[in-house]
Amino acid sequence: MAHTYPKKQTLEKAKETFNLPLLQLVYQSQTVHRKYFKPNTVQISTLLSIKTGGCPENCSYCPQSAHYQTGLQSEPLITVQAVVEAASRAKSAGATRFCMGAAWRGPRDKALTQVCSMIGEVKKLGLETCVTLGLLNDSQAEKLKQAGLDFYNHNIDTAPEFYNKIITTRTFEDRVNTLESVRKSGIKVCCGGIIGLGETNDDRIKMLVFLANLEEPPESVPINRLIKIPGTPLENQDPVDPFDFVRTIALARIIMPNSYVRLSAGRESMSDELQALCFMAGANSIFYGEKLLTTENPIPEKDNRLFKRLGLEKL
Repeated sequence: MAHTYPKKQTLEKAKETFNLPLLQLVYQSQTVHRKYFKPNTVQISTLLSIKTGGCPENCSYCPQSAHYQTGLQSEPLITVQAVVEAASRAKSAGATRFCMGAAWRGPRDKALTQVCSMIGEVKKLGLETCVTLGLLNDSQAEKLKQAGLDFYNHNIDTAPEFYNKIITTRTFEDRVNTLESVRKSGIKVCCGGIIGLGETNDDRIKMLVFLANLEEPPESVPINRLIKIPGTPLENQDPVDPFDFVRTIALARIIMPNSYVRLSAGRESMSDELQALCFMAGANSIFYGEKLLTTENPIPEKDNRLFKRLGLEKL
């Protein structure tokens, strides 16, 4: 299916911006960042896997897919009490948003009811709440809204044109339909993608332009760098050029100036210098804690040292 980019951002202008000399691009993105956000602050989120493995989708990057042999042990939905304990620890460590992820194609009614209980309990702690549960319909989104959910994460992963090279068990349109259900319910949208799937810079630009041209751009845009998981089809993928990654962050900041741009998966393998460049380019949110669902993340002490060296404050 053909996708167009006619509204707020043109593909041609985005390409022109992306390909500026790097220092000029970062200067422009930092200028935009300072206009819309308090400089030298970073929003802290923590992500917990509440149901692990056994997912029927075949996302080529994911260790939780039942299609691949990655050695990951499937685990059922955890208890509300376990979520409350993890959220309390996250808040004590400085997180302001607590995200819960379940490896489903989409939630069933009984499980959704339990997730709604989790949301209510986490809200009582004074944290923003976010969940990622796969595909949703209108009524499911409305139930999550009634439970007090602040954000729903549902990434588009990559450009529409590249999407079916990565996933074939659900379509790009399935993802967009879920985003529309979330928007309709009044829940804020967290939606971004993964860099390093084998896509080109043009694909990265198209992904960001698609997000910017939604009726309302996502309030939160996670940019993940592929973690190459043994046993998945992308385990031998070539690494992303670090400067191309920084350009992607900068373009996201420029064309979605009001959105939080989050450095998400893949920080474990990023140098302090690369992360610093990403913050300069307009990233202003991270996932904090030793685990991101099932993959490694920098330990909090390492992040705290980096923030101190850079003069960054947790928001």
